[in-house]
Amino acid sequence: MLSPVTDPDGAPFWEYAAQGELRVQSCADCGELRFPPRPCCPHCQSFASDWRLMSGHGRIWSYVVPHPPLLPDYAAQAPYNVIVVELADAPRIRLVGNLVTGPGAALDSFSPDRIRIGAKVQAVLGGTGLPQWVLERP
Repeated sequence: MLSPVTDPDGAPFWEYAAQGELRVQSCADCGELRFPPRPCCPHCQSFASDWRLMSGHGRIWSYVVPHPPLLPDYAAQAPYNVIVVELADAPRIRLVGNLVTGPGAALDSFSPDRIRIGAKVQAVLGGTGLPQWVLERP
């Protein structure tokens, strides 16, 4: 499976995710959240940054089920989903991941016909650090 491609600005995101924490870069001067990570705040042009812990709650903003799979290595897990999640505590930030049945579950573990725009989800992170999401329990 694909591994994250890191750069100096985004490396902390992946390091925190591998530890099970969902963090988003924020400006240390004005507090503005930003994703993807970058060296300069687009709001105040400061180069100072922090990494703010997010709740991991969000809602499905969009999704796709690739047919055929986008990469040959994913063919065995098709059909699988790729979702875009709008974070509850940072609605202007959207992260890409997969909706699965539980932590570490296969990409094809959640039936694509059950995905609904607006469904509430919770991040599950760890291991590779790739974001996965599960439906929130009411």
